[in-house]
Formats: sequence, C-alpha cells, structure tokens
Amino acid sequence: MNFVDCHEEPIHIPGYIQSFGYLIGIDVESHSITFFSQNISNIFSIENVEFLYGKKINDFPESFKSIIDSDIYDSLHKFTRRENETYFDKIFVGEKEYHFSVFRSKNHIFLEFEEVLENPNKRISNKYDNFYIIDSAQEIWEQLLSTLSKIVNYDRMMVYKFMLDGSGKVIAERRNENLESYLGLHYPESDIPRQARELYMKKRKRIFSDVYSETIPIFSKTKQNIDLTFTGSRGMSPIHGQYIKNSGASSSFSVSIIIDDKLWGLVTCQNSEAKHIDLEDRVQAGIFTALASNAYSSFKSKKELEFRISLEGKSSYLKSDFLRHNTLFDSLVENKKDIRELPEADGLIIVSDEDIVTDGITPERSVIGKIIHWAHENTQESLYVNRSFLKEYGEELGLNENAAGIIIYFIERSKNEMLIWFRKEFDEHINWAGNPEKQIGVFSQNGEERHIISPRTSFQAFTENIKGNSRRWSSRNISAVQAVRDVILETSHKQYNAIKELNNQLRKVNEELDSFSYTISHDLGTPLTVMKLNAQMLLSNFEKTDKNKNKLTSIIEEIDGMAEMMHDVLQLSRAKHSEIELEIVQPANTIKKISDNAKITFESPGTEIIIKDCPEVLADKTMMHQVFLNIINNAVKYSSQQDLPRVEIAGFEGGENIIYKISDNGIGIPEEDKHKMFKIFNRMDNAKKFKGNGVGLSIVHRIMNRIGGNVDYESNKDGTSFILTFKKP
Repeated sequence: MNFVDCHEEPIHIPGYIQSFGYLIGIDVESHSITFFSQNISNIFSIENVEFLYGKKINDFPESFKSIIDSDIYDSLHKFTRRENETYFDKIFVGEKEYHFSVFRSKNHIFLEFEEVLENPNKRISNKYDNFYIIDSAQEIWEQLLSTLSKIVNYDRMMVYKFMLDGSGKVIAERRNENLESYLGLHYPESDIPRQARELYMKKRKRIFSDVYSETIPIFSKTKQNIDLTFTGSRGMSPIHGQYIKNSGASSSFSVSIIIDDKLWGLVTCQNSEAKHIDLEDRVQAGIFTALASNAYSSFKSKKELEFRISLEGKSSYLKSDFLRHNTLFDSLVENKKDIRELPEADGLIIVSDEDIVTDGITPERSVIGKIIHWAHENTQESLYVNRSFLKEYGEELGLNENAAGIIIYFIERSKNEMLIWFRKEFDEHINWAGNPEKQIGVFSQNGEERHIISPRTSFQAFTENIKGNSRRWSSRNISAVQAVRDVILETSHKQYNAIKELNNQLRKVNEELDSFSYTISHDLGTPLTVMKLNAQMLLSNFEKTDKNKNKLTSIIEEIDGMAEMMHDVLQLSRAKHSEIELEIVQPANTIKKISDNAKITFESPGTEIIIKDCPEVLADKTMMHQVFLNIINNAVKYSSQQDLPRVEIAGFEGGENIIYKISDNGIGIPEEDKHKMFKIFNRMDNAKKFKGNGVGLSIVHRIMNRIGGNVDYESNKDGTSFILTFKKP
C-alpha cells in the first residue's frame, strides 16, 4: 500500500470524469479515437463501444451526425492549432441539446459534452463597468459575489485570497442566513495543495456537481493515463471529495482570480445539495470574475501610483535636506524621524563606526551592539528583511518585544555604516477554519489502495496565537527603504565633491583663524580689561538700591564670559598646533590641585571627590593638565546641584594603555546626543542651566588625539564617566 502526500497526488490523471460529462479523445495527427468515457453510449447510439478504438468520427455517420455537422468539427484542424484553447458550440442529440466543447492538449483533441440546462432564476442587472467605479478593494469583491449570486446562487459564496505561504483567507462572503460565517477564517496550505493551485491557473473554472455521485471511468485501449487538466468534467480526487463532504456540502464551484499572471485567489462556492451550473453560466461567472480581477488590479495600480508620487515627494525633500549638511551622518541624524516613518517602523538606529543614534522604540544599547555584530557575521546582501527576528534570534541576542521585525541596510559595510529599522511584536491571532491537523487515511484510486493525508473533519473556528513576529514588511515598506538608499547614494556623491571643495577652503580659513586666535587674545585682551575696570569703577559709585547697578553687573559678567571664551578658543588652537613633548608624567598632584580648585570655582564645597590610584602616563605635561582641568571641572560643575554631589577619579592599567575614569553623579548625557559631544560650541539641552560655552570637550578630544590617546564616555540617568586612555610609559 503506497503513501501519497497531498502535494504528490496526481489529480490531473484521475482516470474518470464526473457523471454530468461525456468525453471522446482523438489523436491529433490521425483523428482516430483513442479514448472515451464509459457513458458515451448513453447519448450516442453505439452498439459496441469497443468498435470505437482506432476509428474516426466520420466512420460513424449515423451515430455522430450531430458532431459531424457542427462548425467546430468541420474546421477541426483550424480550431485546434493552439494548445488548450477551447471552442464552444451547441448540438442536438435526439431531442436533447448539449454543449459541445473542443480543445487540444498535447497529442489529443478532446471532444466534451454536457447537457444544456436552462436557468430561469438567472438575472443580470449590473452593468459591466460597475466594478471600475468602486474605490474600495473590499467593495469590488462584495460586488462580484452579489453579481455571481444572480447566476449561480450557491448556499455559500466566498472570495478566498492566497497568502504568501500558500495558505488562504476568506476576505468576502455571501451566504444563507442559516449558515455560520467563514469570513476572516484562514485555511492551511494543505487544503489547496501546490498541484491543485497549478491546475487552477490552467483550468480557471471548476465544478463538482455532486460529490456523492458515481464517477465515469475513461476507457483507453492503450491503458495510458489521460491528462484531464483542461476537461470541464474531470473527476475530483478522493481527498478533495471527502473534504467537501466533511464540510457539509454536496456541490462546489470555483473560479480562479488571476492578477498579474498569478493565482491571487478563488471565488469558491458550496451548496448543501447537489447542484449543476450550466456551462454558459459558468463561462459568464468566469467573465465577471475576470472583470473584477481587472478592476482590482486597476485599483491597486492607482493606489500604487499615488504611493509612488507621495514617496517621490518625500524623497525629494530628503535629498534637498541631505545636501544642507556636510556629512552623511549629520544628514541621517537630522532627518531620523522621517527616515524611521517612511517604512512605517517603530524604531530606527543610525550606525556610523562607533557612533549610534536612535529614534523611536529601539532595544537597549548592549543589545544593539549584539545586533550590529550579528548583522556583519550573518548577512551577505546590503539589505536584510525579517518579520520573525524575535522568534528566530530572540534568545541568542537577548531581544525583547521591541525588536520582533527588522530591516538592516548596509550603507558601507567596511566602515560599519548602516541603518536598522525595528517593528514591535505583533499580537497575532489567526482564526483557522478548523484545527489544521493532518491525519492519514486509506483511499482507493485507480483500483489501488493508498495511504493519503486525510482531509480535516473539523471546520469549527480554531484560534492560533503566534508569538515573535512583527507586522509583515510590505512591498511598499521595502520600496521606502530603497528610496532612502537611493537618496543616500545620490547625495553622498554630491556631498563628497562638495566636502572636498570645502576642505580646501577650510584649510585656508583655518590657517587664517589659527593666526587670528593668537592675535585676539592679545589685541582684544587689553580693551576688555579696560572696559571691565571702568565698569567696576562706575559700579562703586551707585547706591545698593540703584537700578543701574544691575545693568553694570550684567556688563561685567558678559565681559568675563567673553574673556573666558577667547581664552578657550586660544587653548583649542594651541591644542592643535603647539609643539608637544611626550614624557613620563605623574598626574596625582595635578589632579589634587584641580579638584580642590574646582570646589571653589563652582561653589560646591560639599562635593565629595575621591581620588584613587593615579599611575604615571606618557603625555605632554601642559596638555595633560588641560585635559584633567576640563574633565574634572565638568564633573564637579554638573554634579554640584545634586543633594550629595560625588566625583571619583581612578587610574588603572589596561593592556598597553593607562586608563583614567572620572565619574560623577550629575545630570547625565542623553544617548541621542553622543554623536555631537566633542564638537565645538555644542551644549546639551539639559546642560544649558549651567555656565559654559561648549569648547572644553573639544579641547580634550583634540589633545588626546595629538598625544596618541583617546577620550570616550559612558552615561545614564545616574551620572557620567569620562574615560581617558593614555599610552603606558
């Protein structure tokens, strides 16, 4: 006894047809009869069907007179030049009228007959163009079912859409009131297996009039399997027959919905009692389904055009804004919200070397690092898309519900430049039409018993909860990501040329500025001192209550601020151009003096400053003093307003380096601001209540680079730690 999987069942060669049909097959070349259905003698007066083998239709002028007189048969050579193209006629055999269909498939010409049935209930009142005035996809399918109900009028009529994995979902329904609704229910892929879907592409109208009726065997002298793919009366597989019986139906009718040359779905109908639909009505149902399919395709094209126009407008805006910035990274950061929203993502990460900027809902920083490493190790293409990222890699990477779906776009892999979009976990519930379990049953096919996957016996709603997935990334979402990619590629080239020219100009300007910075410290220093002295003299002449005293005090403070800024700019210039002399330096005393002075400077005598080990480093003594001065001053300043301000300074060995960590319990630094921490005149929003000009960290960054070291930081709501890396002596 053989075992046959659903996908392996040879449903195109069942060896029999349904009882409503009659079939004769003739050879393409000789036109001699090679096979026929057992019931052919029921309509044509033939004493012994065995005499048909090897003979021609013309050899039986009395029995097949109505066939011979048909225009189709008279032009058989002409009408059967193209394979699978069907031609129709009506003929009388005795007093009954039959549909006569002719088509060629491979080496045979099929002559198929079925009795003409009048349909007194048929009424078509809709215009053919009704589908094209509807501006809703759902309404198109509901209009189709309404139209078809006036032709076939089955107990239940549904529009069944195929999903990407081959499963299906009922998206529109028309039914008798006494039947439960299947609307919104899903059906597993095995309900309509692969080879069945392939046949629906070839034979687009399929009827099973009575699943309980006896089948009619095909007689062939050569005992060959006759391919009945394009035969309207082709018998149904035993699995399909049992499936329909299990669902409580006795008859079914379906029409393929073909969109963009693919099987998009089916109009599928079921009737509790046996019911045959006349061939002309089936053809008409196919015509209306094709009209609805074209209307849907037109509707989708219209919506796609609207989307493309909208996307082009957003892309143009991005391009123009990107070109306002000097670097790609700045362009991405300044437009991060728009970039996140284009593919309808919940979160976005911009990665450029060690800089990471986030927008929206994203994983924790430690998890982001794991994702970036995973992307480099496990992806080859520049674009990676996955809606089941949490399900597949959640445990490995420590993901939570914020990273269920992901899109990774590598801008430049070698530079660790990428964009990562995230979608949150989608609480997905799929309502199945019955539990999609698989069982093995025994069926007889062509006289041979086989073990075959048995169709389901239950069609009661069964809910499956699926975890670890996000909403599906649509083709539009991918197009939006590709639009961002195109903007990056187009503007990066322009930015490169623009930056190259700017760099040449900046080199000259910087040389002039460096010279100017030395000059202003001397040339402007004296006038500022005179202005301050005069203001202080005037201040001493006013009474304490005099309103002008406040104005003079404000002037003096502004003069001090200007002098401090001039001093810092001068220090920044010196940090870039001063000669450096690396030597072994012991920082302990320097750190102690700076710490004591900082308490006085920022009026924070209660600040607890803990100084631990201070190992010696290889550095320029003057520049090292400038580094610790800026970092320690910042630590004391930004923690000074805490209830118990605390600063800890500790040095330790780290491989070939000496590392100093200066930690405070101050206001902290927002994660999204990390990329601009060391840029001149940049101050964080939460630091603006403290006095400063945003130059100090730029000085530190420049000095550490010049002496071969590095500066970085870690920060959270509990404070900040700056990490200084010096060369080991």
